Amino acid sequence: MEEVEWTRRPKPEELRVGLISWAGSYLTFEAYKNTVTATAKGLGRRQTWEILVSNEHDAQAVVRLRGLQGLYLLCEADGSLCYGRPRTSHHGCFLLRFHRNGKWTLQCIISGRYLESDGEDVFCNSRVLSAYHMWTPRPALHVHVILYSPVNHCYARADPTMGRVWVDAPVPCLEECGFLLHFQDGCYHLETSTHFFLSHVDRLVPQPSAQTAFHMQVRPGGLVALSDGEGGMLYPQGTRLLLGLGSNPHRGEEWFVLQRCPTWVSLRSKTRKFLSIIYDVEVCAASEHITPMSLFQFECDDESPSLQLRAANGCYLAQRRHRTVVANGHPMEPDTFFRVHWNCGKIILQSPNGRFLGIIDNGLLMANATIPGPNEEFGIRLANRPFLVLRGRYGYVGTSSEHDLMKCNMDQPDCIHLLPCRQGIYHFQGWILLVNNILRHLSSLGEVCSQLLYRASREQPAHGAGTQWLLYAIRPKRHPVGGQRRDYQRVYLGVLGQWDATYGNPNPPGETTALNTTGTPESRSMRISVTQLSLPSLAKHLF
Repeated sequence: MEEVEWTRRPKPEELRVGLISWAGSYLTFEAYKNTVTATAKGLGRRQTWEILVSNEHDAQAVVRLRGLQGLYLLCEADGSLCYGRPRTSHHGCFLLRFHRNGKWTLQCIISGRYLESDGEDVFCNSRVLSAYHMWTPRPALHVHVILYSPVNHCYARADPTMGRVWVDAPVPCLEECGFLLHFQDGCYHLETSTHFFLSHVDRLVPQPSAQTAFHMQVRPGGLVALSDGEGGMLYPQGTRLLLGLGSNPHRGEEWFVLQRCPTWVSLRSKTRKFLSIIYDVEVCAASEHITPMSLFQFECDDESPSLQLRAANGCYLAQRRHRTVVANGHPMEPDTFFRVHWNCGKIILQSPNGRFLGIIDNGLLMANATIPGPNEEFGIRLANRPFLVLRGRYGYVGTSSEHDLMKCNMDQPDCIHLLPCRQGIYHFQGWILLVNNILRHLSSLGEVCSQLLYRASREQPAHGAGTQWLLYAIRPKRHPVGGQRRDYQRVYLGVLGQWDATYGNPNPPGETTALNTTGTPESRSMRISVTQLSLPSLAKHLF
């Protein structure tokens, strides 16, 4: 197979950053006032800016800052800042300088004054550079990332058996190519898919510490470089391209393209054989085991029911002459877009000509059927997702340090580990307690508090109407908490389409109620709604 260049044009989210002032607060646009402040302590939608570069040279660039609402950061003649649309060609333009310590400064092109903050307000008053003008960029893309080396044309790959990270993966289809990028106290910690951390001594360690903290230099376009803050840079070294600290990178070896981790899947036919690429471009259901040529990058967006499947040869599946489907398509080619239909954890793909993709007698993939049947159904399974990191409109899903409370506006996420069940069905794993109509989460210390996800009598779920979940309880056991005896259960959360789920209270000891005369809390079936995964319901969020 010929070497494939997997780089692509950066997505909009990979060009966005948050800007942190010297006081630790984020540059924020206040939509209701049409002003800009620096009071927020976390990175949200109003703290996210897209860097639009008009001219870049060495350590500086001419840029505009655009918010998610499509309006720009503008400097007025009196030094005040507002949020709107430029009135002239230079209005809203800043000279962005990259400093060796990873900081940025933004100088207004028209007035020559620097963007600064007093800890709350933001303005452009001074032409003399000082520490108050320094801003720390923080990439705003999803924390589940991949690292691509433009010099070596390979991706970083964690090796849990040797406790090292190599930059030797030509295609990022393995779960070892995905990393979690944690931001804490101005530094970054790089966590592998097996939850080990890259350290300053070039080895993986089980816990984050000062030895796993790296400083990041950021350039527009998704380029980043990691250092230890004492002159050492992180770059691939030696013939095997070991990722480690050094002081002498060549030809920009320290720069990586930071991208969101893509989703790779495997597709299985009715005969339990995986779709694979053979003879460079042909697609055939021939392999009984998963190989790199049996994996496909799943690409879709929220605006369309269509998807694209990119094979390990770098090309997309496309319908060609005589209804054949081969892997030689290009990104924007119309024949590479297939409409997806979900059916009980399986998918059915419809080609642009209206026919459905299926396996014929010789095992080849073709667009023949006008009505889908068993030969047109494919089991789908995540290939590089041992866990999920969920992010919504207001932040990540996670627990706070003060309380074991599940929230949807966290700055740092919790990993939700996936347990595959039937084809296309997954369970979320966790400790759950259901008492008196409230869904609770049990921490490792035995403390219990309500989750934000619950459903009271005759009320809608906290997150709104939607997919219902089933609880699977395993090995009930009792623990005293707060002077009461309650029944905690290790449960797996599994969604089965949009079905109604009921759960009966296991009758732990307690007070007698009107509905339960046996000395237990209220025991009745109730409909519950919590967060869980079905490929049909969360495909757009995952892929």
